[in-house]
Order: sequence, then structure tokens, then C-alpha cells
Amino acid sequence: MRPRVGPRHARRPVPTLLRGIYLPRSTDAAAFAMATYGIPLLVLATTDSAALTGLAFALEWVPRLGAFAFVGALVDRNGTTAVLRLASVGRALVVLAAAFILPMQAAGLGATVTVMLLAASTGILTECSYIAAETAGGVAGREAGARAHRVQSVLLGIDQVATLLGPALAGVLLQWTGAAGMLMVIAVFSLLTSVLAPRQDHRAKPAAPQPVLKGLHTGWSTLRSLPALGWLVTGLTASNLTVGLLQAATPVIIVKQLGHSTADVGLIWSVAAVASLIAVALCRRSIDRFGLWPIGAVSATIAASACLAVSFTDSYDGYLALIAVLMAGEGGMTVVLRTLRSRLIPAPVFGATLSLTIGLLLLPFPLAGVLVATVPPAQLGHVITLCAALQALGLFSAFARLRNNPALRTSFA
Repeated sequence: MRPRVGPRHARRPVPTLLRGIYLPRSTDAAAFAMATYGIPLLVLATTDSAALTGLAFALEWVPRLGAFAFVGALVDRNGTTAVLRLASVGRALVVLAAAFILPMQAAGLGATVTVMLLAASTGILTECSYIAAETAGGVAGREAGARAHRVQSVLLGIDQVATLLGPALAGVLLQWTGAAGMLMVIAVFSLLTSVLAPRQDHRAKPAAPQPVLKGLHTGWSTLRSLPALGWLVTGLTASNLTVGLLQAATPVIIVKQLGHSTADVGLIWSVAAVASLIAVALCRRSIDRFGLWPIGAVSATIAASACLAVSFTDSYDGYLALIAVLMAGEGGMTVVLRTLRSRLIPAPVFGATLSLTIGLLLLPFPLAGVLVATVPPAQLGHVITLCAALQALGLFSAFARLRNNPALRTSFA
């Protein structure tokens, strides 16, 4: 029985995981997925240029790299609620402005500038909301103790459901309602996130506000003191170059080379999300029995093998199937990463360290956009093969070093 702590009316209700974490995470993930996958499609539909599509992908991710330098410290200082609300409202205002401006512009310089600015601004605002939501999820996972991987599995499942619905919804809306319809729906999800943001205080309450550079130094020092997390981040950073390249190149390959529609591009990532959801469900139970390292190593092998094969396919069905296998492997590795982060990173520096790890994992994505912008579409297959080989080498090296690390060898049975 819960002990009484005062009069009934004086007690504050404790938000449940569903209301306090999962619901706002769901609406934010929906806006994240639609913006991340839908805006490059919007750029391709507006400009009909593979190079500008790759450049927009880079512009979408470069501001996210800038965000990690200060958002983690901002969350540690001000709490997740304030950051999540402000970032969500800002994203809603930006996409609503673009929704009204684009229909009034003919295809040309004005429309190109608008979609490029849209890519950059939504990138930084989406990263701010993501770090705030992820920090709240990390706190929930840490409070769950030995069952942290179960909370992280639910959070990852929410992200994958958003990836299941978001790209397909963005592609269909863009095809049938135009840019305004797609952007309006992103605005709705963003505003819902602001309304649902939990009234919780996830601040670490540091003795004094940390400058940005000090926050980066704190995150870097913490990461260096956690070799298991450091090696895992290193391997996943190498892997993300190939994943980012495939994300940036998919609209060009499917629409320009294979002659399919924007809705078919969204379908690829939706099917991939189904595969990832299945993988997450399997990993959730398998980690209980086998521990983190075996599941991570198997997932890495699956992801690397799929990436090596994807550059040799020349059909839509083959591309769809291999991307699904790749994302299943990525889903397993992400469960391992999130579980390890929630278990190892100390609470007072969680936001700064989480922000740094996210920043490192995002580093390859702008480079992937630049590659798509500069490499002729006919040569993309060769670049994907080279990046897949680097991915396999990076993942093998990371998990070889982690094989006997106690942090990954512990099971949860």
C-alpha cells in the first residue's frame, strides 16, 4: 500500500509511461518521420533535380549536427518539457508558413529556395524535439532498472510505427494533395506534441548553467569513460554512412531510375519499418536470455549483409526487400544502443552525453547527401557498395572489441 504523504488533494499525480512518455513520443516521432522522409521527396517533386535532392538531404542534417552542441545542455538545464514544447511549436510554424508560400510560387528559384530553407529549419527543430523526447525516455529507462531494455524497446517500437506510417503518408499526401496537404499534417503532429508534452521535470539541476563548450566537454569526457558505449557508437557511426546514403539516394533511384512514384518510395520505408518492428519484438525477448552482445552482433551481421547486396539489385521488389532486411538489423542494434545508454550514462550528464552521441551518429548523414548531390545517378550503385564495405568493417571491429565487455555480456533473465 502506498504511504500517505499528506491530504488527498495535496498529492500530485505521477504521470504514467503512456501519458508522460509514450504519447508525446508518438506524435513527435510521426512529425519526425514525415519531415525526414517527406521533405526530400518534396524537393525532388519541386525541382526535378537529383543533385538538389541530395543537397536538401544534407541541408536537413547539417543543422542537426549544430543542434547537438547546445540542445543537450539546454535540456539538462531547462528540462525536457520546455524544450519539447518550444521545438514542436517552432516546427509547426515553419511548415505552416511553407504550406502557404509554396502554392503561390511557380517552379523556379523562389520555390527552390523555399524548400531548401524548409529542409534546414525543420532539421534543427526536429533534432531539438528528438533530444528532449529521447532524454525523457532515457530517464524512464533508467528508472525501470534491469528492465530498461523493455522501455527502450517500446520507444523504438513507437519510432518504427512512425516510420511505418510517416513515409507512406507523406508520399501519398504529396502525390494526391500536393505540398500543402503534407505540410499541414506535419504541423498537426507537431502541435499535438506540444500539447501532450509531459508536465515533468527531467532536469539534472546542475549547480550552475553550463556553457555550450563545457557541455560538449562534459559529454565527451563521459563518453571516453564508457568504452563499451564509445565502441558501439563508433561502429554505428560507420554504419550510418551507408544508411544515410540509401535514405538520400532512394528517391532518386526509385523515381528517376526505376520510374516509380513518390508513394512507392514511402512504401519502401513503411515495409522496412514493419521488418524493424518484428526485429525489435524478437530482440526484446532475446536480450532477456542471451544478453546485449550476441543480439547486437547478429543484428550487425544482418545489416551489413543487406547493404552489401542492395547495390546489386536492379528491381523495385529486390530493393524493397533488402532495405527491409537492413532496417531489421538496424532495429536490433538500436535496441542495444539505447539500452546501453540508459544503463551507463550518469543522470546529471545524461542530456549532454546523449546529445554528443546523437551528434556523432548523425555525422555521416550530411556527407551522404553531398555524395548523392555530386555523384551521377548511374554511379550511385558503386558508391553504395564501397560504403557497405566500410560499414561491414566498422561493425566487425566494434563488436570484436566489445565481445568480452561486461556491460554487453550481461543477460536480463
